[in-house]
Amino acid sequence: MEVDSTFYQPPSGKAAAHWLEQTSPGFRFSFKMPREITHELRLRDCERQVGAFLESLEPLRARLGCILIQLSPKFHPAGDEKALRQFLTALPAGFHYAVEFRHADWHLPRIVHSLEDRGVCWAWTDTSPLRDRNRGAFEPMPQTAPFLYIRLLGDLGNKYHPGGGNFHRYTGLQWPRDSSLENWSIKIQKHLAETVDIFVNCSNHFEGFAPLTCQRIGQLLGIPIELPAIPMEAPAQKQMDLL
Repeated sequence: MEVDSTFYQPPSGKAAAHWLEQTSPGFRFSFKMPREITHELRLRDCERQVGAFLESLEPLRARLGCILIQLSPKFHPAGDEKALRQFLTALPAGFHYAVEFRHADWHLPRIVHSLEDRGVCWAWTDTSPLRDRNRGAFEPMPQTAPFLYIRLLGDLGNKYHPGGGNFHRYTGLQWPRDSSLENWSIKIQKHLAETVDIFVNCSNHFEGFAPLTCQRIGQLLGIPIELPAIPMEAPAQKQMDLL
Protein backbone atom coordinates (compact mmCIF):
# COMPACT_ATOMS: atom_id res chain seq x y z
CA MET A 1 0.00 0.00 0.00
CA GLU A 2 1.32 3.42 -0.97
CA VAL A 3 0.80 6.10 1.68
CA ASP A 4 0.22 9.52 0.12
CA SER A 5 -0.11 11.45 3.40
CA THR A 6 3.66 11.42 3.99
CA PHE A 7 4.00 13.66 0.93
CA TYR A 8 2.57 16.39 3.13
CA GLN A 9 4.09 15.52 6.50
CA PRO A 10 5.95 12.63 8.17
CA PRO A 11 3.78 10.14 10.08
CA SER A 12 3.26 10.74 13.78
CA GLY A 13 3.98 8.00 16.30
CA LYS A 14 0.24 7.67 16.87
CA ALA A 15 -0.43 7.18 13.15
CA ALA A 16 2.34 4.58 12.84
CA ALA A 17 0.95 2.63 15.80
CA HIS A 18 -2.53 2.73 14.27
CA TRP A 19 -1.28 1.41 10.93
CA LEU A 20 0.56 -1.45 12.62
CA GLU A 21 -2.50 -2.32 14.68
CA GLN A 22 -4.82 -2.38 11.67
CA THR A 23 -2.66 -4.52 9.37
CA SER A 24 -1.34 -8.06 9.35
CA PRO A 25 2.39 -8.90 9.73
CA GLY A 26 2.70 -9.58 6.00
CA PHE A 27 1.33 -6.17 5.01
CA ARG A 28 3.80 -3.75 3.41
CA PHE A 29 3.68 0.04 3.31
CA SER A 30 5.37 2.27 0.78
CA PHE A 31 5.74 5.96 1.55
CA LYS A 32 6.06 9.08 -0.54
CA MET A 33 9.00 11.24 0.40
CA PRO A 34 7.77 14.65 1.63
CA ARG A 35 7.21 17.37 -0.92
CA GLU A 36 9.43 19.65 1.14
CA ILE A 37 12.33 17.52 -0.10
CA THR A 38 11.18 16.78 -3.65
CA HIS A 39 9.28 19.91 -4.65
CA GLU A 40 10.31 22.75 -2.35
CA LEU A 41 14.02 22.04 -1.83
CA ARG A 42 14.20 20.22 -5.18
CA LEU A 43 16.57 17.58 -3.67
CA ARG A 44 19.09 20.26 -2.62
CA ASP A 45 20.56 20.71 0.87
CA CYS A 46 18.02 18.33 2.37
CA GLU A 47 20.11 15.79 4.30
CA ARG A 48 18.52 16.84 7.59
CA GLN A 49 14.99 16.53 6.21
CA VAL A 50 15.70 13.13 4.65
CA GLY A 51 17.16 11.87 7.92
CA ALA A 52 14.19 13.10 9.94
CA PHE A 53 11.75 11.48 7.51
CA LEU A 54 13.49 8.11 7.60
CA GLU A 55 13.65 8.30 11.39
CA SER A 56 9.87 8.82 11.49
CA LEU A 57 9.46 5.53 9.61
CA GLU A 58 11.49 3.47 12.10
CA PRO A 59 8.39 2.18 14.01
CA LEU A 60 7.22 0.76 10.67
CA ARG A 61 10.59 -0.64 9.58
CA ALA A 62 9.40 -4.27 9.71
CA ARG A 63 6.53 -3.42 7.34
CA LEU A 64 8.43 -1.05 5.07
CA GLY A 65 8.25 -1.75 1.35
CA CYS A 66 9.62 1.17 -0.64
CA ILE A 67 10.15 4.91 -0.45
CA LEU A 68 8.89 6.79 -3.50
CA ILE A 69 10.72 9.92 -4.63
CA GLN A 70 8.09 11.57 -6.82
CA LEU A 71 9.62 14.46 -8.73
CA SER A 72 7.86 17.57 -9.94
CA PRO A 73 7.05 17.96 -13.67
CA LYS A 74 9.18 21.12 -13.45
CA PHE A 75 12.21 19.12 -12.28
CA HIS A 76 14.19 18.50 -15.48
CA PRO A 77 17.72 17.49 -16.54
CA ALA A 78 18.73 20.91 -17.87
CA GLY A 79 18.83 22.42 -14.41
CA ASP A 80 18.44 19.54 -11.97
CA GLU A 81 20.54 16.57 -13.11
CA LYS A 82 23.46 17.41 -10.82
CA ALA A 83 21.11 17.76 -7.86
CA LEU A 84 19.54 14.38 -8.61
CA ARG A 85 22.89 12.61 -8.83
CA GLN A 86 24.13 14.14 -5.58
CA PHE A 87 20.87 13.32 -3.83
CA LEU A 88 20.93 9.67 -4.92
CA THR A 89 24.55 9.29 -3.86
CA ALA A 90 23.74 10.64 -0.39
CA LEU A 91 20.68 8.47 0.26
CA PRO A 92 21.11 6.32 3.39
CA ALA A 93 21.52 2.61 2.72
CA GLY A 94 19.14 -0.07 3.90
CA PHE A 95 15.97 1.08 2.13
CA HIS A 96 14.25 0.41 -1.18
CA TYR A 97 14.04 3.68 -3.14
CA ALA A 98 12.11 4.38 -6.34
CA VAL A 99 12.13 7.57 -8.42
CA GLU A 100 9.17 8.71 -10.47
CA PHE A 101 10.04 11.12 -13.27
CA ARG A 102 7.27 13.42 -14.44
CA HIS A 103 9.33 15.13 -17.16
CA ALA A 104 9.97 13.23 -20.40
CA ASP A 105 13.50 14.62 -20.83
CA TRP A 106 14.77 12.30 -18.07
CA HIS A 107 14.45 9.32 -20.42
CA LEU A 108 18.18 9.19 -21.16
CA PRO A 109 20.61 6.24 -21.03
CA ARG A 110 22.93 8.07 -18.62
CA ILE A 111 20.04 8.58 -16.15
CA VAL A 112 19.15 4.89 -16.39
CA HIS A 113 22.78 3.96 -15.66
CA SER A 114 22.90 6.39 -12.75
CA LEU A 115 19.93 4.69 -11.08
CA GLU A 116 21.37 1.24 -11.86
CA ASP A 117 24.68 2.14 -10.23
CA ARG A 118 22.87 3.06 -7.02
CA GLY A 119 20.25 0.28 -7.05
CA VAL A 120 17.43 2.82 -7.20
CA CYS A 121 14.27 1.77 -9.03
CA TRP A 122 12.86 3.69 -11.98
CA ALA A 123 9.16 3.73 -11.09
CA TRP A 124 6.89 2.48 -13.86
CA THR A 125 3.85 4.74 -14.03
CA ASP A 126 0.72 4.43 -16.15
CA THR A 127 -1.03 7.79 -16.56
CA SER A 128 -2.62 7.00 -19.90
CA PRO A 129 -5.73 9.07 -20.69
CA LEU A 130 -9.22 7.61 -20.65
CA ARG A 131 -9.43 7.68 -24.43
CA ASP A 132 -6.53 5.17 -24.51
CA ARG A 133 -7.72 2.97 -21.66
CA ASN A 134 -8.20 -0.08 -23.92
CA ARG A 135 -4.62 0.04 -25.16
CA GLY A 136 -1.82 -1.90 -23.55
CA ALA A 137 1.10 -0.12 -21.89
CA PHE A 138 3.76 -0.72 -24.52
CA GLU A 139 6.21 2.05 -23.70
CA PRO A 140 9.62 0.51 -22.92
CA MET A 141 10.57 1.14 -19.31
CA PRO A 142 14.00 0.53 -17.78
CA GLN A 143 14.56 -1.86 -14.91
CA THR A 144 17.26 -0.31 -12.75
CA ALA A 145 16.96 -2.21 -9.46
CA PRO A 146 16.37 -5.78 -8.26
CA PHE A 147 12.75 -4.87 -7.53
CA LEU A 148 9.91 -3.16 -9.42
CA TYR A 149 7.70 -0.29 -8.37
CA ILE A 150 4.57 0.15 -10.49
CA ARG A 151 1.95 2.89 -10.20
CA LEU A 152 -1.33 2.50 -12.09
CA LEU A 153 -2.55 6.07 -11.71
CA GLY A 154 -4.84 6.58 -14.69
CA ASP A 155 -5.87 9.86 -16.27
CA LEU A 156 -4.49 12.62 -14.04
CA GLY A 157 -6.50 15.19 -16.01
CA ASN A 158 -9.71 13.50 -14.95
CA LYS A 159 -9.31 13.89 -11.20
CA TYR A 160 -10.61 17.33 -10.28
CA HIS A 161 -12.73 20.17 -11.59
CA PRO A 162 -10.82 23.42 -12.24
CA GLY A 163 -12.30 24.73 -8.98
CA GLY A 164 -10.82 21.83 -7.04
CA GLY A 165 -13.81 19.52 -6.52
CA ASN A 166 -13.81 15.86 -7.52
CA PHE A 167 -15.14 14.86 -10.92
CA HIS A 168 -16.30 11.48 -9.69
CA ARG A 169 -17.40 9.43 -6.75
CA TYR A 170 -15.29 6.30 -6.72
CA THR A 171 -17.87 3.63 -5.95
CA GLY A 172 -17.00 0.92 -8.47
CA LEU A 173 -15.43 0.22 -11.87
CA GLN A 174 -16.22 3.12 -14.18
CA TRP A 175 -13.60 2.71 -16.92
CA PRO A 176 -12.47 -0.94 -17.11
CA ARG A 177 -8.98 -1.22 -18.58
CA ASP A 178 -8.97 -4.92 -19.43
CA SER A 179 -6.29 -4.73 -22.13
CA SER A 180 -4.07 -2.52 -20.05
CA LEU A 181 -4.27 -4.80 -17.00
CA GLU A 182 -3.55 -7.84 -19.14
CA ASN A 183 -0.51 -6.11 -20.60
CA TRP A 184 0.75 -5.08 -17.17
CA SER A 185 0.32 -8.61 -15.87
CA ILE A 186 2.44 -9.92 -18.75
CA LYS A 187 5.15 -7.35 -18.01
CA ILE A 188 5.15 -8.34 -14.34
CA GLN A 189 5.23 -12.07 -15.04
CA LYS A 190 8.29 -11.62 -17.26
CA HIS A 191 10.19 -10.18 -14.31
CA LEU A 192 9.04 -12.51 -11.55
CA ALA A 193 12.12 -14.73 -11.66
CA GLU A 194 14.63 -11.86 -11.53
CA THR A 195 13.14 -9.52 -8.93
CA VAL A 196 13.20 -9.59 -5.15
CA ASP A 197 9.95 -7.67 -4.75
CA ILE A 198 7.28 -6.24 -7.01
CA PHE A 199 5.17 -3.39 -5.67
CA VAL A 200 1.99 -2.63 -7.62
CA ASN A 201 -0.03 0.40 -6.56
CA CYS A 202 -3.45 1.22 -8.00
CA SER A 203 -5.28 4.53 -7.89
CA ASN A 204 -9.03 5.15 -7.97
CA HIS A 205 -8.45 7.20 -11.11
CA PHE A 206 -7.22 4.17 -13.07
CA GLU A 207 -10.51 2.26 -13.33
CA GLY A 208 -12.78 4.01 -10.85
CA PHE A 209 -12.17 2.01 -7.66
CA ALA A 210 -8.64 1.00 -6.64
CA PRO A 211 -9.48 -2.07 -4.49
CA LEU A 212 -11.21 -3.76 -7.44
CA THR A 213 -8.31 -2.89 -9.75
CA CYS A 214 -5.95 -4.57 -7.26
CA GLN A 215 -8.19 -7.61 -7.18
CA ARG A 216 -8.44 -7.75 -10.99
CA ILE A 217 -4.70 -7.62 -11.62
CA GLY A 218 -4.22 -10.13 -8.80
CA GLN A 219 -6.50 -12.55 -10.63
CA LEU A 220 -4.45 -12.15 -13.81
CA LEU A 221 -1.31 -12.95 -11.83
CA GLY A 222 -2.90 -15.90 -10.04
CA ILE A 223 -2.83 -14.08 -6.70
CA PRO A 224 -6.21 -14.12 -4.96
CA ILE A 225 -6.96 -10.86 -3.17
CA GLU A 226 -9.88 -10.83 -0.78
CA LEU A 227 -11.53 -7.48 -0.25
CA PRO A 228 -13.27 -6.57 2.99
CA ALA A 229 -16.98 -5.97 2.92
CA ILE A 230 -17.33 -2.28 2.12
CA PRO A 231 -20.69 -0.48 2.12
CA MET A 232 -20.89 0.89 -1.39
CA GLU A 233 -22.50 4.14 -0.29
CA ALA A 234 -19.19 5.40 1.13
CA PRO A 235 -16.22 3.30 -0.10
CA ALA A 236 -13.86 6.26 -0.34
CA GLN A 237 -14.25 6.95 3.37
CA LYS A 238 -13.62 3.31 4.19
CA GLN A 239 -10.41 3.40 2.18
CA MET A 240 -9.31 6.44 4.20
CA ASP A 241 -10.11 4.96 7.60
CA LEU A 242 -6.69 3.27 7.77
CA LEU A 243 -4.85 6.51 7.03
